[in-house]
Amino acid sequence: MKKAVSACGGALRRMCVAPDPGRVRLRVATRAVVGIGLAVTLAGLAGFSLVASLTAGLAALLALFTVGDSTVRGQAVTTALLPLAGFPVLALAASLHDLPVLRDLSWLLVVFAGVYARRWGPRGHALGIFAFMQFFVTQFLHALPAQLPELYAAVLLALAAAGAVRFGVWCVERRVPPPAAPAPLPGTGLARPTTRQAFQATAACAVALVAGHLVSPERWYWAVATAWWIFVNTASRGETLVRGFRRVLGTVTGIVAGLLVALPVGGAPAPSAVLVAVCVFGLFYTAPLSYSWMMFFVTVLASLLYGLLGVLHPDLLLLRFEETAAGALGAAVGLVLLPVTTHAATHAWIQRAVVCVHACTTAAARRLAGDPDADPAVHAAALDLLLARARLTLAPLVHPLSPLRARKARARRVLALLDDCAREIRGLAAVAADPDASHDARLAAAARRVEDAVHALVPVVAPRRPVAKAAGVPAHHPGAEAALAHLHGLERALVDLATPLRTAPSAPLIPAA
Repeated sequence: MKKAVSACGGALRRMCVAPDPGRVRLRVATRAVVGIGLAVTLAGLAGFSLVASLTAGLAALLALFTVGDSTVRGQAVTTALLPLAGFPVLALAASLHDLPVLRDLSWLLVVFAGVYARRWGPRGHALGIFAFMQFFVTQFLHALPAQLPELYAAVLLALAAAGAVRFGVWCVERRVPPPAAPAPLPGTGLARPTTRQAFQATAACAVALVAGHLVSPERWYWAVATAWWIFVNTASRGETLVRGFRRVLGTVTGIVAGLLVALPVGGAPAPSAVLVAVCVFGLFYTAPLSYSWMMFFVTVLASLLYGLLGVLHPDLLLLRFEETAAGALGAAVGLVLLPVTTHAATHAWIQRAVVCVHACTTAAARRLAGDPDADPAVHAAALDLLLARARLTLAPLVHPLSPLRARKARARRVLALLDDCAREIRGLAAVAADPDASHDARLAAAARRVEDAVHALVPVVAPRRPVAKAAGVPAHHPGAEAALAHLHGLERALVDLATPLRTAPSAPLIPAA
């Protein structure tokens, strides 16, 4: 428990000091409060019931939180498509309240389809989450078929309000375009991670559903939601285990906060609205940094919503924890089915990062040689995303509670060397972008040594492209010297990567001589 509290405190410290270039997280979190607040306000002005108003707020939250296409236009299209995925599920869930067996089987089919849709990138990911959450919202609010017209109108109004804020009033992404997310790991059939996870998540939710019913016939859906969200944005067994631990940790701390904050408020509209806004801001601000803190704010938010519905009491918060534990149990059982090992996932992402290093080095060398069409900055941005994904897959191995000391040391060494690669690549891209930078013979030789180091780690990469020497440019130019230093640093990091990558996962890490 002490280690868990320490890990939570460490996450808070990192959250407070984490860089926020362009204050993007701050802007996105503030925009979410404005967009969701506008949606709920408009729903109230339209005369919608409390259930419909809460549905509107949750729809706006999902639209602002889950839609993550790489272009503003793509985000707008995905937002417009959300009703097509959500409305049929909403109607299905509302009509099956009195048919529990069909209701449960239908939700499991929605789970499978929602996870399977992730193979189509950010759009499939967002539509799958929205569909799943419409089923959950129906159970959470006990929506009935007679309420469907009002709920549809509330969701459309909420999406329009959220879209107006996101794409019209405050389009953060237009000023700072979001980078394209890395493509999923390749594979066909059951070798494709999304297919495996579709079966895993469905099995996990089935176990959670049964366990949730045993805990509470009325609030069983929290267990299913827990199992579902544990599998979101994970690609290996280790990632899923760590995510489950963080979800339980965030839920427990959120329940304690709910007892201290939501219970005294007692569902009073004005203070509840203020606290809900704080939770929404915290949810969006911490999501990129800490899943535990995000779940903390989600749990407090749920407690406040229960207070507004007039059903909040200490026993309900205890039940919330029990259902979370049931969902975590379901996720653990689901991991046994068709697991993607942490070692396989990390190796695949690291290989893709190394190939990207190769592409960036080649582009930088061509740019320094005078090719205006070569742009290493594009590859440098892609490398940052790939390294973020690699860090996510390595996170289970470096977790404070991991007992695998040899693998932890190996993973930490890999992370340090990947960070070195990223730093040198960013410096190299900056030098190549300088119009005064130049090329001499040493740069071509250094670039080829980097390529040799890449080929030693990943044998199958793009073939070398000849780099022409710029005519009439003196050697030892300051720009060339800086580029040469970055290439030497990159070569050292890549050569050193060979040791941890070629060491058996459970073997002690022996530094290279």
